[in-house]
Amino acid sequence: MMTENLPKEITQRSKFIRIAFITALAMLSFFLLAETVLIVRKTVSYSAPATNTIVVTGNGKAYAAPDTATVSYTITKVEPKVSDAQTDVTKIENKALDVLKKNGITDNDVRTTSYSISPNYIYRPCVKGYCYPTKKDGYKVSQTVSLKIHKLSIVGSVVGALGDIGVSNLSGPNFVVDDPTSIKNEARAEAIGKAKTQAEKLAKLLGVHVVRIVNYKETTYANHPIVYGVKSSAETGTSTNINIPAGQNEYAVNVSITYEIR
Repeated sequence: MMTENLPKEITQRSKFIRIAFITALAMLSFFLLAETVLIVRKTVSYSAPATNTIVVTGNGKAYAAPDTATVSYTITKVEPKVSDAQTDVTKIENKALDVLKKNGITDNDVRTTSYSISPNYIYRPCVKGYCYPTKKDGYKVSQTVSLKIHKLSIVGSVVGALGDIGVSNLSGPNFVVDDPTSIKNEARAEAIGKAKTQAEKLAKLLGVHVVRIVNYKETTYANHPIVYGVKSSAETGTSTNINIPAGQNEYAVNVSITYEIR
C-alpha cells in the first residue's frame, strides 16, 4: 500500500515546491519592479526643473581681532642715467630690507609687486597761448614692495622706520585676519540658518512642504580697518614712534536660497 502511494506523494511534493518557487520568484520580480519605479520617479523628480519655488534670504556676521597687518611702500628715484636711478633705488631697498629683517619679518612675507623704468619728463604750463615743448629730464625708476607683519605690536615702529629711510610712498597698514576661513564659516552658518527658518515659516503659512534646494547664491565681504595717509617722516618731520590701533574686523555673508515646494 505504501509503495503504491509513494510516487503520488513525491509528485504532489514536487508540485508544491514548484508553486512555492514560482510564487517567490513572482514576489521578487514585483519587489524589484517597485524599486525600479521608485528610483525612476526620484530621478525624474530631481532632474526635472522645479516649477513651484520660493526664494528666501539670510545674512550673517562674525567678528575677529586681526592678526596680520599688510603694508606696501614705493621707492622712486630720477637720475640722468637709468643705472644711476636703479642704484639709488637699490640702496634704499637694501636699507628697507635691513629694517624688516631686524624686526623679524621673514623673506616669505616680503615681495616686490612692481618694478618700472620710464623716461621722466618736465611739463611746463602754456603762457599767453604758447605751450612749451615737453622736456625729457632723465629716467624714473620705481619699485613697489608689499609685506605682511604678523606681530602687530611692531607695526608702528616698522612703518616709522621705513619712513625714516626715505621711501617715496607708504600705504597701510591694512589689518586683516591671515586665514579668515573659520570666521567666514561662522557668518555663513548664521546666514543659512536664518534663510532655513524663513523658508520653514513661509512654507507653513502657504500650507506647502519644502522639498529641496534648487539654487544657492552667496556674497561675502569684509570690513578691514585701514590707516590712510601715512607719509614718511622726511615729509612730515615727525618721529618714528607711531601708535596705530588695530581695531576689529567684520566678516559678513549674505545668502539667497531657492527652494522647491509642494
